[in-house]
Amino acid sequence: MAIPVTPTDFFTFLVSPSSCPHVYALPANLSDATSLNYVILRHYNHTGRLQNRIMSNGQTQISTTSALFLFLSILIILENLLVLVAISSRIRHSRRWVYVCIANITLSDLLTGTAYVVNICLSGSKTFHLTLPLWLFREGLLFVALAASIFGLLLIAVERCMTMMKPLPQKSAGKSYCRIFSFVALCWFWALVIGFLPLLGWNCICSLEGCSTLLPLYSKSYIFFSVIIFFIILLTIGVLYGAIYCHVHRSAQQGLQRSRRHSLSLLKTVITIVGVFIVCWGPLFLLLLVDFFCVSRQCGLLFTADVCISLAVFNSALNPIIYALGSSEMRKAMTELLCCCCLRSDFCHPDTFTSKDTSSTSESRRDSLRNSFNRVRNLSVVSPPPTPKKLQKTPRKYRLSSTTSCLSVSSG
Repeated sequence: MAIPVTPTDFFTFLVSPSSCPHVYALPANLSDATSLNYVILRHYNHTGRLQNRIMSNGQTQISTTSALFLFLSILIILENLLVLVAISSRIRHSRRWVYVCIANITLSDLLTGTAYVVNICLSGSKTFHLTLPLWLFREGLLFVALAASIFGLLLIAVERCMTMMKPLPQKSAGKSYCRIFSFVALCWFWALVIGFLPLLGWNCICSLEGCSTLLPLYSKSYIFFSVIIFFIILLTIGVLYGAIYCHVHRSAQQGLQRSRRHSLSLLKTVITIVGVFIVCWGPLFLLLLVDFFCVSRQCGLLFTADVCISLAVFNSALNPIIYALGSSEMRKAMTELLCCCCLRSDFCHPDTFTSKDTSSTSESRRDSLRNSFNRVRNLSVVSPPPTPKKLQKTPRKYRLSSTTSCLSVSSG
């Protein structure tokens, strides 16, 4: 009778050190430490990452730094959930492909926050009690999120270049929308493949000399491959946006500035996203290159990588702010959603968002409007004015562009 193979058994087989038992021979003093994963312990010791590490199995208090990183990760998750819900519920009827791409990048940012929460919860003293597949999965999530973000930026650049150079007719908008969804699915497929290559076998198990210092179970060749791929993609994005800028500048000189104004506004937002991405992730890319060329235990810079990693993760918290500042439609959708949640949860009262006029009941407003109409009708019947007078300035109406629908729900 065949024994069913679970996914855990499959990945354990792929990363098993059974082919090199001499490399991971268990010392006599650790013969009773069955809860420790000696393979992970051996790699951390070889790369110098074992210094000042706690390997006890007891519960330890979370440090202040970890608490701050955990707070930042939760903030990233909430921010990007807000953007996703705003796009799906408020801008879903908009047939602009750019919002699909923004939702795609938002999803990768959401994955970044989730991956960092998982990393924090499974780090520290718990690191040496993880199985090999779980350790590789923990680190692979961040690489998947990074690859998805870069592929998403590349998709925006390609689509923006195509629509600016050769605008599609209205009848072809549906086909363009289907193409965008296909490209988004393809981006996530390749992001999963690239991010989980170490879990599929491209690691340094049984080859300690080729191990990364930042990620002791990752192969230096995989680190170098990832950095080169990401650098080529970012260079391609830069070339595409250079071509787009030249095209927009040429169109403005030809008198098409009004028709290109909205496209230029969206272009500035996307370029801001790319620029912030490079600023936030650039130091980590340089650190990974240093890791590839540096010998283990020789570069002290690699043992202080928390700042670069935090800056890279912080990029996912900045993107929703860029969306809100760069797009009035996104800003309106996010404000509506926040106000609706605030009102429906009774956290805020409708009077907070309205003046005295707008907070009155609908019945009193109808009575006031009816009296005004009757007064005007009586005046027009009795003595119509001989000459048109200067129109009086109508009283200013207080509008609630972002809370009207919520107020109608809460008052009903």
